[in-house]
Amino acid sequence: MNENLFASFIAPTILGLPAAVLIILFPPLLIPTSKYLINNRLITTQQWLIKLTSKQMMTTHNTKGQTWSLMLVSLIIFIATTNLLGLLPHSFTPTTQLSMNLAMAIPLWAGAVIMGFRSKIKNALAHFLPQGTPTPLIPMLVIIETISLLIQPMALAVRLTANITAGHLLMHLIGSATLAMSTINLPSTLIIFTILILLTILEIAVALIQAYVFTLLVSLYLHDNT
Repeated sequence: MNENLFASFIAPTILGLPAAVLIILFPPLLIPTSKYLINNRLITTQQWLIKLTSKQMMTTHNTKGQTWSLMLVSLIIFIATTNLLGLLPHSFTPTTQLSMNLAMAIPLWAGAVIMGFRSKIKNALAHFLPQGTPTPLIPMLVIIETISLLIQPMALAVRLTANITAGHLLMHLIGSATLAMSTINLPSTLIIFTILILLTILEIAVALIQAYVFTLLVSLYLHDNT
């Protein structure tokens, strides 16, 4: 109970050097690959999930937008595996760091917006001023639409950071309560432990859903600009 509540969110170091880079590079190593002509069930299921996710995100895109399919699939796999590994005890979750999430969100958002301005600048500028806007409201609406555009990568990063961090904190608190109650009241401990198991299942779902939501929103930004 004396452990710092936010200790798990501190970036780990090895011999005084940050280990976050090694942790970020570790999840892709867990993705199984096949060197054989006939795949096993794990590889087949993995390929089916990738095709299903890619098809769902790319159906509304034109040819130019579909060129981003490999990057978007890689993004959702990376975020999902990172979130799931972060649920292991005494592990560090990079997606709880706002700086890392911004580092993913800003380049993807900027790439989509720049592509929109390069390919169809009239449609991109039209988003700043809805049709039929009264003349006195034009300056205010342009400012509001500009702010809403610039805040998109921040919203992406904050959404992912807040959801993953909140889940970890809640699991930490309930786990600490379970440990404290184990020496006081056994029936209450069993109830709290059951809640902890259900919360863990929920956090697994949240880890996957947040990876999908992050990638889907990037896909929608891309769709609006291609």
